[in-house]
Amino acid sequence: MEDTSNFNRHSRSLAKSNTRKTNSHRVRDNSTVETLTDFSMEEGDSEMWNNFSNNYRQVQSVLDRNRLLIQQVNENHQSRTHDSMVQNVSLIQELNGNISKVASIYSDFNNEFTAMVHQRKNGV
Repeated sequence: MEDTSNFNRHSRSLAKSNTRKTNSHRVRDNSTVETLTDFSMEEGDSEMWNNFSNNYRQVQSVLDRNRLLIQQVNENHQSRTHDSMVQNVSLIQELNGNISKVASIYSDFNNEFTAMVHQRKNGV
């Protein structure tokens, strides 16, 4: 949950930004390198961050469920009873389905993010 809170604070601070700022840093050969420290927020950026935040929450929820499933599978395995081993089959099937969900969520977000970058690049 703390990760979600930190992410939300970061996305809000980015949303407040209206300008692009750079900092100069000295490197070993005394040349100066400019690094981007703040992003210009344009229309659609808050939508992108909201989508990312929602996807992140969905993924975190599934991963939390997987953690509980893995604990249960381990407990069942240690008990070595027939019923607990049979139960593990369905628990492992749920784990497998959850991994597919996480991959799908990341894939959908990647497609949305890529489309938004292309739209911005093409001035749409």
